[in-house]
Amino acid sequence: MRIGDLARSAGISTRLLRYYEEQGLITPERAGNGYRVYPESAVAEVARIRRLLAAGLPVRVIRDVLACVCGSDEDVEPCMAPALRAELLDLDRRADEILDQRAALRELVARVSTADRVASGNAVTATA
Repeated sequence: MRIGDLARSAGISTRLLRYYEEQGLITPERAGNGYRVYPESAVAEVARIRRLLAAGLPVRVIRDVLACVCGSDEDVEPCMAPALRAELLDLDRRADEILDQRAALRELVARVSTADRVASGNAVTATA
């Protein structure tokens, strides 16, 4: 199938398919006229890529993960486990950092609010 057909079947733009190709996520064949030609299985491949992206995986990880795929229609295969676990650990670490930053920011906001109330109270007292 040609790129327009795949785009319609996968529900995405041809531009996005070209991006996936540039990133090494999909590889079309080329017809004699230079047009991209994709196998029917490309619809499932694109769907897998979309699900992996939706899980927050960066393209570099998806590229590595797809290299081990045996061609099944499943989202994940056993060979993906190490990369997926590593990404989960990294995501957990980043989430912890964000929670720490949030707590620090809340503390600063509370201190500013207290300082603001004190300053407001002093202004009222000074004018009275």
